[in-house]
Amino acid sequence: MVSSTEYGSHTWELLLTVDHQHEGVEKEFLLQVTGDLHVGGLMLKLVEQIKIEQDWSDYAFWWEQKKSWLLKTHWTLDKCGVQADAKLIFTTQHKMLRIRLPNMKTVRLKVSFSSMVFRAVSDICKMLNIRRSEELSLLKQSEGTLKKKKKKDKNSKEPATEDVLNLCNSPVSSGLPANPGLYSKTMTPVYDPVSGLPASSTITWFSDSSLSEQNRGILALSHPTCSPEVLADMYQPRTLADKAKLNAGWLDSSRSLMEQGVLEEDQLLLRFKYYTFFDLNPKYDAVRINQIYEQARWAILLEEIDCTEEEMLIFAALQAYHVSKLSLSSETQDSTCESEVDEVEAALSNLEVTLEGGNKSNILEDITDIPKLADNLKLVRPKKLALKAIKTYWFVFRDTSISYFKNKESAQGEPIEKLNLKGCEVVPDVNVAAKKFGIKLLIPVADGMNEVYLRCDNEDQYARWMAACVLASKGRTMADSSYQPEVQKILSFLQMKNWTMCSQAASEPENVDMKPECFVSPRYTKKFKSKQLTARILEAHQNISQMSLVEAKLRFIQAWQSLPEFGLSYYIVRFKGSKKDDVLGVSYNRLIRIDMATGDPITTWRFSNMKQWNVNWEIRQVAIEFDQNVSIAFTCLSADCKIIHEYIGGYIFLSTRSKDHNETLDEELFHKLTGGQE
Repeated sequence: MVSSTEYGSHTWELLLTVDHQHEGVEKEFLLQVTGDLHVGGLMLKLVEQIKIEQDWSDYAFWWEQKKSWLLKTHWTLDKCGVQADAKLIFTTQHKMLRIRLPNMKTVRLKVSFSSMVFRAVSDICKMLNIRRSEELSLLKQSEGTLKKKKKKDKNSKEPATEDVLNLCNSPVSSGLPANPGLYSKTMTPVYDPVSGLPASSTITWFSDSSLSEQNRGILALSHPTCSPEVLADMYQPRTLADKAKLNAGWLDSSRSLMEQGVLEEDQLLLRFKYYTFFDLNPKYDAVRINQIYEQARWAILLEEIDCTEEEMLIFAALQAYHVSKLSLSSETQDSTCESEVDEVEAALSNLEVTLEGGNKSNILEDITDIPKLADNLKLVRPKKLALKAIKTYWFVFRDTSISYFKNKESAQGEPIEKLNLKGCEVVPDVNVAAKKFGIKLLIPVADGMNEVYLRCDNEDQYARWMAACVLASKGRTMADSSYQPEVQKILSFLQMKNWTMCSQAASEPENVDMKPECFVSPRYTKKFKSKQLTARILEAHQNISQMSLVEAKLRFIQAWQSLPEFGLSYYIVRFKGSKKDDVLGVSYNRLIRIDMATGDPITTWRFSNMKQWNVNWEIRQVAIEFDQNVSIAFTCLSADCKIIHEYIGGYIFLSTRSKDHNETLDEELFHKLTGGQE
């Protein structure tokens, strides 16, 4: 018999690199290992060789060629597939990262580069005191948006050093759990609902958080906007293809930062990815409300979402003359003053916003008496040669359908036409100044979309019919508990648009120190002179001057939600069997196929009708099956198909949330719905 030592050794050499900051100490070590050595044993062997006394608990092996972490320390090298040619780097799992928030402020903090992005975002949000982290994600700025900036900046001077909020010593950065009092749901209000600053009774909770050492207002309060020149230099999408570039850089939530090429000190954007803002409460969510408000504000200023001139001036009034002014006054307030908190809490008790896809009320619908609407409305049908046929009919809205008759007397017979609104697109067409209250309905049919246009006589009629149409499109009737709040929301938005002209407003612009160009998109800056803009913003301000700071932000968010394009993320796709590219809009409850040239919707598919979806990872094709034997398949051209797959799964996951359950997220379910099997 020949012994193993005579025949040949089972050991082999493995070169390891240690990422440490000690000068004069070697960084490369050659160790003799065997295939049955487990990863934890390799760590121990290496640390003994390094001979530096320090805490190595945050260190792990990063496999350079495979772009993966060796985190299962009980696995052997053979099981991991590690051989002599492997380049293993022994490095820290938590590294410094620069994160740009929706308010365009940058924070620098220590983040786990080995955890899945979903978990890393959760840790970041805990540190920033943002609840419902599942609504946010990290975004890499796409090259298309950066190139345009660079071209503009070629001849300009070097920009000033950015002011960075350094949170590197916070509890979460160090891998410790965040202060539970700040994040968990509690009966004690964490924020003053008036100013958005921490409530005095909970001030001491900030004692072991780095937020207490810095200006807390940078996260919870809005700050003066940038100059018109800076705004003009920022990337502004002009077409649907440009808008698609904005959504190309979302990171994969099921992989770590390091696996996706993110390096230490890189800058990423933290943004609200999913537009279902669940359980929004001024008492706990001052930072969250402010960051949603800021994301909405910048989307409007940079024309990432379209709005009318009338709407733009409402947004300008809310942010310019209200939020900015009140934020400045809030900074000077003593945050320990509690004299008016109780009254404001009572006034804001109805402001808890539960948006689309959020909590469904437990109040049962009254199934014995489904309400109906019946009224004279004008029906406008587009005709060829740009002519429109406008005629008044007697309309009856029952369940989720609209029927119309020649007149009220003939309503007992057969209708001229019955329109089922379930799954349709509802687009407002309103100009309050011109007394125009229109509702555009795009109803799915076999060969595309059937366009129907209704015109109401006044605000009240419009609010009732618009709310009914919105609910019907989601398959809900007017008996649903959300009908009356929807009517009130529409009326309050119309009220903001209903400006009252007065001589005071006309004389004020001369005395007001305002740069209106900072509060409207560059398109309107070119269209109007500065004095004209100031006067019109002040006119719009008449109806909102009594709002508190938090209410103004919530109204802004609500108005943003009312825009037809709200919540749509665009991607350029090629549908199976099609010879041209289309745009796919992904929303919280539907997918919309949009004509790339005209921007008109072609077809809508609701998630509620979806039976299953899957991805063919070899050809990167997404396939979806719906009810009634409808199936679609497409490849994504402007981004990885994994991003759209994650969007669909993510929205379905968010629809399962409930206030009745514990706040702990079912992370396993999220990855099951969004991870995919590549």
